[in-house]
Amino acid sequence: MATFFCPEKQDFLLSQNDYLETARYIGYSKIRFADDTIMNMIKEACEKLLEVIKPQAVFEEFDLSLEIKDKKPVITFADANFESKDLARNLQNCEKIYLMACTIGPQVDSIIRREQTLNAAMAAVLQGAGAMFIEKLVDLTNFQITMDAQKKGRITKHRYSPGYGDVSLSCQKDFFRLLPCTRIGLTLMDTLIMAPEKSVTAYIGSYIKK
Repeated sequence: MATFFCPEKQDFLLSQNDYLETARYIGYSKIRFADDTIMNMIKEACEKLLEVIKPQAVFEEFDLSLEIKDKKPVITFADANFESKDLARNLQNCEKIYLMACTIGPQVDSIIRREQTLNAAMAAVLQGAGAMFIEKLVDLTNFQITMDAQKKGRITKHRYSPGYGDVSLSCQKDFFRLLPCTRIGLTLMDTLIMAPEKSVTAYIGSYIKK
């Protein structure tokens, strides 16, 4: 049975680390610092998105099978079956797999699109702020999954998303078939891109704690 997770806005209260993370998403680093003007834009963008984000997630655990067929690793769970060396390596020793889907809502996309016609620089900063917020939601959801697994005496692996390594974006279809993604406002387009844009799907394997 799927589990829905809708954290409160207080879980997204802004900190200096959030501003620095947003700066990283728009190309700044510990070597190339964002100046005061950029940091003020970042703070404005983060505060603007915080008002409209609607963080929602859903996840579910499935039995997992890893086999070698014709010298190729095959991953099987529920009615999904596909080849992937990279994901199989990530899931090594796992007998269970979680599928999760997260989104921060359509209003973020609307604000970014509107700003693109008015102020391209601010639109870019808003993109970075949106990336920071969805990553924060993914981390919070990942923690919920880790706690769920720990209750069952299991340890989780690092999450892995479609589009990474040799895992095709077509695997997004499995998430939308096996999880009630529409109930958190997620849509998969023909291009295999999700709407809202600031959304993430991921696999998380788990294994028995020895």
